[in-house]
This record gives sequence, C-alpha cells and structure tokens, in this order.
Amino acid sequence: MTDFSYQLYSSRNFGPLSATLKMLGDLGYKQVEGYGGLYADLQAIDKLKKDLEDNRLEMKTGHFGLDMARDNPARVLEITRSLGMEGVFIPAVPNAERVKDAAGWAAFGRTLAEVGKPFQDAGLTFGWHNHAFEFADLGGSEKPLDLILQGSDDLALEIDVAWVQVGGEDPISWIEKYADRIVASHIKDIAPKGEALDEDGWADVGQGVMDWAAIMGALEQTGARYFVMEHDNPKDDARFASRSIEAARKF
Repeated sequence: MTDFSYQLYSSRNFGPLSATLKMLGDLGYKQVEGYGGLYADLQAIDKLKKDLEDNRLEMKTGHFGLDMARDNPARVLEITRSLGMEGVFIPAVPNAERVKDAAGWAAFGRTLAEVGKPFQDAGLTFGWHNHAFEFADLGGSEKPLDLILQGSDDLALEIDVAWVQVGGEDPISWIEKYADRIVASHIKDIAPKGEALDEDGWADVGQGVMDWAAIMGALEQTGARYFVMEHDNPKDDARFASRSIEAARKF
C-alpha cells in the first residue's frame, strides 16, 4: 500500500500544528511535506521534529522558497538534516515572474540548476513543483516546464497533476513525458465547473473531475516515491484529509 503524504500548507488556516499532525497520524498518513512558514526558527524545528515522532510521521520532502534556497543553502541543509528530509522542491516564483519568453524560462532553468547543486551534493533530491503557468503558449513546441527542466538533467519534478489540467494540458501525457524525472506528485482534485467556489474550485481527492485510476496507473510507471495530498483552500482540513486518504487507498 502506498504511504501517502500530506502537504501541511493545506492546513495552514487551521491548527495548531501539533493537533494537525495528530489528526494525520490517526488517519494513517505516514509522511508530511513541509512549506516555508514552518521553518521559522530552530525552536520551531525542534518542536516539529518531536511532534512528527510522536505521531509516527516523517517529513520526507519540503517546499522551500527560491530566495531561501539560493541565499541561505546552509540553513536549508540544516533544516533538512534535522527533519530527515530526502527531497527539496522549489514550489513557485512570484506572480510578477511568471511571464517570460522562451529564453527567459531557459535562463531560469539554468539558475534553478545552480541553486540545486549544494543540495544534490548533500545527497538530496532537488527539483521543481509546477503550477499552471508552466504550460503557457510560447509560440513554439516547448512549454515553460520543458525549458525549466532543460536546465539540468539532475533537476527532479514534483508534478502537480491538477495544476497541469488547470493549465489546459493532459496530466497523463506529461507524466509519461517526464517519467524519468518525476520523483513526487501532488494528489489534488478539481471540483466540477461552478462548484466549490468558496474553496477556490478545488475538491477533496476523489470528489472532483480528475481520473485518478488512470493518473495513478501512469505515476506507478515513473520513479515517483512521494504521493502528497494537497488542497489549496479547504473549508475543513479534517474533512479533506480523511476523505482524500480514504479515496486514494482505492485507486
């Protein structure tokens, strides 16, 4: 059975964090994925580490802002070592930097590759997590995601399949295209059109329009090791966490 992870960003509006981790452990999650707001100071990291241990959870992967990874790699490495992480993913760039031409995205890919070297040298997986803007039409056959990943063969991909679909693309085609680069996937669902507007149009996993049987079948043919539940704006994180892992166990 797959050990499902949970992106703690999904519960940022709830908490406290210790209660969230207990909920996830009780539901049968084995892993969680961190994000920037959790890495405030050493005391917070120590408390997080203890809460993870108490609830039989591991933080195998974490999202870190590009600025932090670039400007303070030693601090990021300290956090990853303390929490036992195996993978570091850059989750996005600011909105103002999401529109580039092909040359701009190629340059960004090279920058990302340079940022990743200290983490790869330390034995960590390092890569990119997509949203929808990486599938913009640049007037040629290549999308921004192609150009980013051309920065280095060593860049891994944490594919967010729902954002691929929001970007107007077929998730399975992209999973197959980068099967050798995918090490993680966000398991996220999209509500039927016009529904869940108070949750930004997202759905609990298995309650939306994504073809999860086919998607999981495709992911199983890749190198994916981490399967991370995420909802960007749930009204009830306990509802999302419980319904999603129950559905995912049936995929």
